[in-house]
Amino acid sequence: MNKLYPSAASALQGVVSANQLIGVGGFGLCGIPEALIDALKDTGLGGFTVISNNAGVDGFGLGKLLESRQVKKMIASYVGENKEFERQYLAGELELEFTPQGTLAEKLRAGGAGIPAFFTKTGVGTLIAEGKETREFDGEVYLMERSLVPDIALVKAHRADPSGNLQFRLTARNFNPAVAMSGKVCIVEVEEMVGLGEMHPDEIHLPGVYVHRLVLNPNPEKRIEKRTITETAGV
Repeated sequence: MNKLYPSAASALQGVVSANQLIGVGGFGLCGIPEALIDALKDTGLGGFTVISNNAGVDGFGLGKLLESRQVKKMIASYVGENKEFERQYLAGELELEFTPQGTLAEKLRAGGAGIPAFFTKTGVGTLIAEGKETREFDGEVYLMERSLVPDIALVKAHRADPSGNLQFRLTARNFNPAVAMSGKVCIVEVEEMVGLGEMHPDEIHLPGVYVHRLVLNPNPEKRIEKRTITETAGV
């Protein structure tokens, strides 16, 4: 089965609608599905609740969806680097479910594994615990967290074959496998397509059973989130 679509826009057609829960892979600007985010913006749909480690930067990545006011709520673990995110949140225009990074990863992993909830010590006794069930195990208090199962998962991988078997590149793997596994419909943006059988089984990081649609973006921008330069004496 060939899961490749001719464009990011066509890969979203028929599955994306307003007010959906959408999981997006990436960490900062590393490993984000740039073309799919742009295509989602171009749909003009809104009311999305977006699950992502963070919300990109102003004018790039998920920052574009914030600027176009298509996101009503973020489920995230980091909110820095984005002035529009800060402005909307402080103005009461954007809902935020602030989630510890490890808890966010586990909520996605559990969702992909069919586990509805789990207990963790992270967040006990903090604002994170407000309104959530707690339980004692072996003399320690644990917080119950519900798993996440997004309607749509937007994912970035380095390489794929037509069946959707994926290979990620270095740290760009980050949240992408967990997002892919948790989504009811998983759409993946890749930089390279290879034929069936060209990837050795040990090179496949995520099997195609989790992937529903593919789109090729061979020349992503890969913008640097925060450029730092070492100062040289006398320059």
